[in-house]
Amino acid sequence: MYDTACAAGERLAGVLGSLAAEGAESEDALVARLVSDVGGDGGTLADAAVRRGVAAAVRDVRTRHPELDDAMGGGAAGDGLPWDILCDLYQVFFADMVGEFLRSVVAEHVKLAVPVLIVTDPEGSIADWVAEKVVDLVPNPCEESAEAADLAQDVDSAQSVVDALQDPSAALPKIAELLVPRAVGKVLGLITEEITGEEGAAA
Repeated sequence: MYDTACAAGERLAGVLGSLAAEGAESEDALVARLVSDVGGDGGTLADAAVRRGVAAAVRDVRTRHPELDDAMGGGAAGDGLPWDILCDLYQVFFADMVGEFLRSVVAEHVKLAVPVLIVTDPEGSIADWVAEKVVDLVPNPCEESAEAADLAQDVDSAQSVVDALQDPSAALPKIAELLVPRAVGKVLGLITEEITGEEGAAA
């Protein structure tokens, strides 16, 4: 799962810049674009979870940001999506991807490393559990960019560095890519800790 999640996260980071520049015409178009560009064509449970996680993330971000409808449907052709929405999409994607993976594990009755979840959550409320536990742990590229810009100014770094960080279209996709290993480690690490803790308590 780790390698698949990292590869998908890197592909998502690569798409963010074009979405900021070009946008999407509708929710369906955005989902289709991301499933194609991020989802890959592998046939494992993890690959399928990535594709379903993409679709779930778009739906969740739309719920969080009703203005996304206006950004997609009401803007002129070629208008990009706001970076605050794209950074939320980045965070939510990792949580939804892991939630969909665990949902698949339960559906396939595969024990893997989640026997506790199979016993305690057979009805499939896994995605809600993951969203509650995980989303805020995923680093936000927009916040990381702001912190990096502040640090660059504090240490009197070269102006070119500051300028690059203040240009989201140039800086944020790269920052998002660099954050992928930390994001994946957070979401997968929390699940391992939760399961280990529950099993230990039960023992």
